Amino acid sequence: MDRYWLKHYPTNVPHEINPQAFDSLREVMEDGFARHGHKPAYTNMGRTLSFRQLDTQSRAFGAWLQREAGLRKGDRIALMMPNILQYPIALLGALRAGLTVVNTNPLYTARELEHQLKDSGARAIVVFENAAHVLDEVISETAIDTVIVTGVGDLLGFPKAALVNFVLRHVRGAVKPWQLPGAIRFTDCLEQGKWVDLVREPILSQDIAFLQYTGGTTGVSKGAILTHRNMIANLLQVHSWLLQYEIPENSPVVLCALPLYHIYALTSCCLSWLLEGGHNILITNPRDMPTFVKELKRYRMNVMYGVNTLYNGLLHTPGIEQVDWSGLLSCNAGGMALQGAVAEKWHALTGCLLGQGWGLTETSPVATVMPKNMAFNGSIGLPVPSTEISIRDEEGNALPAGGHGEICVRGPQVMAGYWNRPDETAKVMFAGGWLRTGDIGRMDERGFTYIEDRKKDMILVSGFNVYPNEVEGVVARHPGVLEVAAVAQSDEHSGEVVALFVVLKDPTITAAAIITFARSELTGYKVPRHVYFRRELPKTNVGKILRRSLRDELRDELRRAELRAEG
Repeated sequence: MDRYWLKHYPTNVPHEINPQAFDSLREVMEDGFARHGHKPAYTNMGRTLSFRQLDTQSRAFGAWLQREAGLRKGDRIALMMPNILQYPIALLGALRAGLTVVNTNPLYTARELEHQLKDSGARAIVVFENAAHVLDEVISETAIDTVIVTGVGDLLGFPKAALVNFVLRHVRGAVKPWQLPGAIRFTDCLEQGKWVDLVREPILSQDIAFLQYTGGTTGVSKGAILTHRNMIANLLQVHSWLLQYEIPENSPVVLCALPLYHIYALTSCCLSWLLEGGHNILITNPRDMPTFVKELKRYRMNVMYGVNTLYNGLLHTPGIEQVDWSGLLSCNAGGMALQGAVAEKWHALTGCLLGQGWGLTETSPVATVMPKNMAFNGSIGLPVPSTEISIRDEEGNALPAGGHGEICVRGPQVMAGYWNRPDETAKVMFAGGWLRTGDIGRMDERGFTYIEDRKKDMILVSGFNVYPNEVEGVVARHPGVLEVAAVAQSDEHSGEVVALFVVLKDPTITAAAIITFARSELTGYKVPRHVYFRRELPKTNVGKILRRSLRDELRDELRRAELRAEG
């Protein structure tokens, strides 16, 4: 196809990357260890690991998994931790041992955890002790035979390690009772592993590096098969895009507030910066905004990744104006639509333009990114190197520039399919290696793509399509609004109408005032008919607002109202 967007590519960015530049992620990390050994790699709660220490400890952990746990190439290991130093050690150690990593949300319920462990067939798990009681509930239903437990503070050094763990266990009550016979401490694995050699299993580019679970574009949570080639391609694509910036050669500082178990941070923060020797600042609990801001004041950040709600939350946290933003070169928002009001306020605060990128778990995840020095215009940017974007109609036919349809992606970062679900794979993959993303949008004549919304989130008002992103973007500009989500509410006249869930900054603001404000920017059928105020909105682990939960809540409440009226 005609890749006309290449005419508008940044000067320093290559049109293609070579996904065969490394045979496996093991080669990537070992190259990084060799070139950046003396540099800091990760800092968390004041403790720093150098690349040399990361090399040593991940090697020891990988060796322990092989020699003591008896895990073999291709076996699955689940990692269930927040952003703590143990995570990159366990992640890289497992990959060096030839295992497949199953990243697991540490906030999972027992039902969610059981599904993921059973579906993946994981044999081992590294779990932080705050979630060990959840594993305790379901482990008998799974194939897990090796359990490694760690405390949040375990690698922080004495006396901080003991203090942090004591507070979490006995003051905050964050660690509930659990019994997992045969479980071993993470620190013991490292100690035992340093006395045995890591076996260099042959790892091929088509071998599975990750089963990354997602709701995907259809149905139940399923594992996207991401091979070593997929991940290498995407980290090289991200790395190529960074060539636009004058990144400091000596330890560029990267803010990692997104969880490493999420695909966005996994690629953008963890893997990509192995090449550059980046110093990742791990934020364990970014929802604690005051503590988050205190941490920001300690460093001169160069690169930052986040989602709209994270940037918006920081903008409204006291003390944010005291952070030193003078070193900030690149800020990127992904995971959900970036709102213009947030982009403008962030630029005013930091002097750094907040760019928007886009992708999915199924694309490892990055597919498009805004070029450097482009002000927010609603676009998600241009396709990254070696990537094609096509807008397709319901029959799969490519549409011309400006046509509205489903955004489809082709490139070396596109997954191999869904784990043990050929039927689900067939729903999203079609001839020629194209992935149907479930996002509706358009591409302009320069190759910039604009997302209207997810198919399933679209609101149909009297036959007219209303995209929640557009409505939310308008209402977010109201000075009294902190957060907003737009969803469909059933209506006997229009079929559906727009309903808003709003978190206010100013409690005196009324629903009528918000509707009036929206009416000045939106055509009639897009104007919200109902406004519901909330203290907070439900969010995913990376801060993406869960419209589905709000739709379900609204549907259930309306049904209860109907029953009361009938009764």
